[in-house]
Amino acid sequence: MSLRRILAGVVMALGLSVGGAQAGQTLDTVKQRGILNCGVNVGVAGFSLPDSQGVWRGMDADLCRAVAAAVFGDPSKVRFVPLTAVQRFTALQSGEIDVLFRQTTLTMTRDTTLGLRMVIVNLYDGHGFMVRRDANITDPKQMDGMTICLSPGTTNELVTTDWFRANNLRFTPLLQERMQDNATALQAGRCDAIGTDATQLAALRSQFQKPQDFVILPQRFSKEPYGPVVRRDDQEWFDVIRWTVSALIQAEELGVNSKNAEELRKTSQNPEIRRLLGADPVLGNALKLDPAWAYNAIRAVGNYGELFDRNIGPDTPIGLERGMNRLWTDGGLMYSWPMR
Repeated sequence: MSLRRILAGVVMALGLSVGGAQAGQTLDTVKQRGILNCGVNVGVAGFSLPDSQGVWRGMDADLCRAVAAAVFGDPSKVRFVPLTAVQRFTALQSGEIDVLFRQTTLTMTRDTTLGLRMVIVNLYDGHGFMVRRDANITDPKQMDGMTICLSPGTTNELVTTDWFRANNLRFTPLLQERMQDNATALQAGRCDAIGTDATQLAALRSQFQKPQDFVILPQRFSKEPYGPVVRRDDQEWFDVIRWTVSALIQAEELGVNSKNAEELRKTSQNPEIRRLLGADPVLGNALKLDPAWAYNAIRAVGNYGELFDRNIGPDTPIGLERGMNRLWTDGGLMYSWPMR
């Protein structure tokens, strides 16, 4: 960990402001810099992983692009900063990044004790376990005495410890910061299982040499709502991030997508669509952004459904169903506050 990050953590522990970002200044700083510094995972398929050309791909990477498009009108104006679970909050506290999109569970203690603010849910998940198929495990209660790969500094480490203790079972943790190292350890037999969120387990398995040899157990042991995180000191920037994510959800609710947004912006008489796409500038004015902020974000990455399906949906190697992440009108939990 860099000296800057260590010092930032000390400063935050003392309750002081850090990173030079003061109330109301992050948006101005980002605009003046001309690029968004966005924290992402060091590499998880479907969420944030460089492709063969070095281009970051995945759901979290696309959410970074959506914010860049909303602020600059250009989704390419983003610098991706790969961070481990241990590094992520200090990097945000120090001002090294402007926003964190990194499969981060929104919890009370994180929201109240770190000088940070949890913004909005962009994915609902739950803790689970992946084991070798030939272990013939169907229930985690059969995992007594196993070695389990976990990442330190995550909610998964705590959830696993709490569940095993509550069920009077034993396990040996193998702690490694990078989830890719946990994946390697499981395939090599150095641990018997990986404990983390189900979406991440599916992402890891998709990259295994023999994914069919591993099973993700169906049981879930926690609520793991993922979302972006910002510094507590800037409500204006908090609003930009919250409403950019909301705009992608609202777009799917209204039937607006990356392909029809341009035509709807010109022709729709629906007041909600007109506000969303900037034909009526009220929403952009409220955020101190261009009236076309949401239109630019939707055109860049698509609505929430497009974002999900392209990166982690049923037709991808990750192969996840929408489940809880369906719109509220379709029995799911995804719900945008009224944008009016």
